[in-house]
Amino acid sequence: MQKLQFAMLLLFASLPAIAQKQPPQTLRAVLLEQLRTTHDKRDWFVPVHIAIEGITPEQARWKDKSGNHSVGQLANHLLFWNQRELMKFKGMKAAPFSGNNEETFNDFDSKTWNATVQKLDAVLKELEDFVANADESKLKTYASEIAHIGTHNAYHTGQIVYVRKLQGSWDASKGVK
Repeated sequence: MQKLQFAMLLLFASLPAIAQKQPPQTLRAVLLEQLRTTHDKRDWFVPVHIAIEGITPEQARWKDKSGNHSVGQLANHLLFWNQRELMKFKGMKAAPFSGNNEETFNDFDSKTWNATVQKLDAVLKELEDFVANADESKLKTYASEIAHIGTHNAYHTGQIVYVRKLQGSWDASKGVK
């Protein structure tokens, strides 16, 4: 019984130190953390920046025989939806869209792979800037969508890593440790 009491005393004594290490969490801070960890900050999972780093146009075009999308198609899909959401948040009109989600994957062209990578990085950074600078009202209005963006990006980044593993182009040292 004394050992249990001692362990509980240690736990309670350390709680203030643990709490001090945690930054205060606001809606803005949580959304920014989610966007950054799916963009370029390594955390619980591989961010898209690392997942597509160093891929050649030929590797970006590669598909297996099972019907999986290529890395390039997945990156193109992420660019399409992140860019579209960003435009909406900024009050801009997006280009017409048929509603066929498959088109967002199939517009990939390996000749524009490097531009796709650069645009995706820029759009993700711009989304982070939007969240960092949006007024509270706008942030609350779009909070759920922003959270879904992070989840969507993480999901497809996982697919990118999987395709790269199948392809043999994934460097395991870039993964989560």
